[in-house]
Amino acid sequence: MNKLKQRWGVTSNYQLTIIFIVFAITGSASAWLSKPLCVWIGITKETLGWGYYPLRFLLVFPIYQVLLVLIGFIFGQFKFFWTFEKKMLRRIGLGFLLKE
Repeated sequence: MNKLKQRWGVTSNYQLTIIFIVFAITGSASAWLSKPLCVWIGITKETLGWGYYPLRFLLVFPIYQVLLVLIGFIFGQFKFFWTFEKKMLRRIGLGFLLKE
C-alpha cells in the first residue's frame, strides 16, 4: 500500500480508502447507466448480436471518465481524479481534448 500511496501522492490511508471507494462507485455506476442508454439509443443484444458488447464498452468508457471526476468531486478528491483523468487521456492518445 505504501508504494501505491507514494506513486499517487496520497498522504493517508483514509484518503486512499476514499479513492478506492470512488473507483468502485464509478465502475458500478457507469455499467449501470450504460444499459438504459443503450436501450434508448436502440443498441440491444437482439439487434446487434455479437456487436452489442463492443458498442456497450465504447459507451461505458466516456460515461466512466465523466463520472470519475464527478464522484471524485463529491468525495472531496477532485484534484486527485482530475490529475488522474488527464494522465489517462494522454496515455490513450486523447490528450488533445485537454487544453493546458
